[in-house]
Amino acid sequence: MAKQTVAVFFGGQSSEHEISCLSAVNVIGSIDRDHYDVVLVGITEEGEWLLTDSVGEIPSGAWRKGSVRAVLSPDAKHHGLLVLDGERVSVRHIDVAIPVLHGLYGEDGTIQGLLELSQIPYVGCNVLASAISMDKYYTKLVVDRLDIRQAAYVAVRKEELSDLQELTARVEEKLSYPVFIKPCNAGSSKGVSKAENREMLVSGLLEAAEHDRKILVEETIVGREIECAVLGGGKTEASGVGEILAAADFYDYEAKYHNAESKTVLDPNLPEETVEEIRRDAVRIFQAVDGFGLARVDFFVTRDENQVVFNEINTLPGFTAISMYPMLWEHRGVPKPELVERLIQMAFSRKEQ
Repeated sequence: MAKQTVAVFFGGQSSEHEISCLSAVNVIGSIDRDHYDVVLVGITEEGEWLLTDSVGEIPSGAWRKGSVRAVLSPDAKHHGLLVLDGERVSVRHIDVAIPVLHGLYGEDGTIQGLLELSQIPYVGCNVLASAISMDKYYTKLVVDRLDIRQAAYVAVRKEELSDLQELTARVEEKLSYPVFIKPCNAGSSKGVSKAENREMLVSGLLEAAEHDRKILVEETIVGREIECAVLGGGKTEASGVGEILAAADFYDYEAKYHNAESKTVLDPNLPEETVEEIRRDAVRIFQAVDGFGLARVDFFVTRDENQVVFNEINTLPGFTAISMYPMLWEHRGVPKPELVERLIQMAFSRKEQ
């Protein structure tokens, strides 16, 4: 039986560029080379698409020095990559794509739309689910209708920063300090800060505005940070849950990827009914945004009453060596190669449907 060709896209123009590269190495290492030929396409932070020959070039960054460009053709007849090598142009057929791209221009429905135009099956959520889930404000609007508790919030647009006095008064009318400030469309906790007072609120709003024109200000939930992995296309499965023990005041980018004191705990000590509520809510939220393939759904569990509070959903969760999503499934007896193969087969099944 002839091998099929899977294209892995990594890097990207978001603030999570480096994390995408780390995730891609793990995903690529989990693809069955007996059944698939693998094509690697790295996207630089400047938006240049480059073909690379070796997974070894990804951690070192050597792929960024490549000269062969490879771009997706939106023409469904090509059904693959246009490879631009000097003045030569050739077409590389692709059977399925894995966009290992976190954040903007990867997790937000943009590359998913291009793959739809190209009629190439791809791993993960579709355009709608990706776009909604990437935008924390619109996710809030969807979850508001599910009768699932989430943090109270105030939505802010960048242009409102021109009148900080009115804006801070509006936030303070609804929320009490401390509050969290989050860009609506950033990931890996980029641009997220905690404010204990008005001065810190203003500073946090200005920082978040560097990452997005839409910002959320949320009440602080005092609780444990719990995550659940979801897998499915049609029938949806939820993994067990894992707990984040952040080394910092909260699980920001530095605590997540550069502080060895941060830890993840599988099967944390929680009441069985709380775990089942999290798993049930994770599936409901995934289905409500029209999720497909994979997602990681994040919650808080309050320390006083063990109440479950939804935080956010990630439709292309990290796949690094320390990422919760693959660890949760491995803990349930689904090793990375099996997990990646199931995701690829789901991509094919959606195309057939």
